[in-house]
Amino acid sequence: MDLENVKTIGIPRAMLYYRCQALWTSFFEELELSVMLSPPTTRELIENGSSIAVDETCLSAKIFMGHVSALMGKCDAIFIPRYSSLDHDAVFCTRFEGLFDQTRNVFRSQPQRFISCNVDAKAGCSEETAFVSLGKELGFSAKESRAAYVKARKADQRQQKQWAKEQEELSEQDGLKILLVGHSYILSDPFLQKPIYDTLAENGAVCLRADRMDRAKARRASAAFSPTCRWIMNEELVGNAVLWKEKVDGIILVSAFPCGPDSMTNELLARRLKDVPLLQLVLDAQSGTAGVETRLESFLDIIRFRKGGLS
Repeated sequence: MDLENVKTIGIPRAMLYYRCQALWTSFFEELELSVMLSPPTTRELIENGSSIAVDETCLSAKIFMGHVSALMGKCDAIFIPRYSSLDHDAVFCTRFEGLFDQTRNVFRSQPQRFISCNVDAKAGCSEETAFVSLGKELGFSAKESRAAYVKARKADQRQQKQWAKEQEELSEQDGLKILLVGHSYILSDPFLQKPIYDTLAENGAVCLRADRMDRAKARRASAAFSPTCRWIMNEELVGNAVLWKEKVDGIILVSAFPCGPDSMTNELLARRLKDVPLLQLVLDAQSGTAGVETRLESFLDIIRFRKGGLS
């Protein structure tokens, strides 16, 4: 496929975008390519994605298909990287490895071009190698592509540090401290997270996010807590739940139905974190805000009752 005339890169605002946004956008912009993001998630976008995705797939993947659909015909190529592993132990859910091929199959009758890169350190292809190869496919030299990746990686590291700093600052605010343990593609999605954040804020709670805390510390804590936890993003969530359980008043496990990795790690946390109030909140395509709000308000009442704030 000729990719040297690609000037505008479309990126679905879903799934790994919320984890890798600084890396991806910086890489393409350093190569002087334009980046086009899909619009924020809406109910209509979810319904569209659900109508074209495989029925058995998770809600987040259905949302992703809706975002891809929103970009169709509006950019030169849509970027969907394959992420398998970042190192020998840092393994991603197979959803992220197969998303590119699944998407191409769903939209196989359309002329839209898709681009990818294979990040699989266990197979000898590091993230840097993958992005340099992509840059070369787009018509840039290895030197230009490597320089763009190095700058993009620094932008990603700055963003991670800024996110961690923001969580530390939030933890110093007054009010009930609630740790949200969920993937970035849920907690950063404006449609999915709105009823959660709005309800907690209206009831005077301070929301902390396990996905935006120190990743390296979290993985070490997760390994000590459960050595068999397999998926890197779930390792980070489990680790930060363990590290912060004594610093917060309650923990909410937020997942999208039917997420396989979450179903295992959330059960692990629910069984072993006995000394902190914990709520499991599973979102699906049919979730209404009323039920979410009621459960959250009841959870906060339980916490206040335990702390002696309700009679």
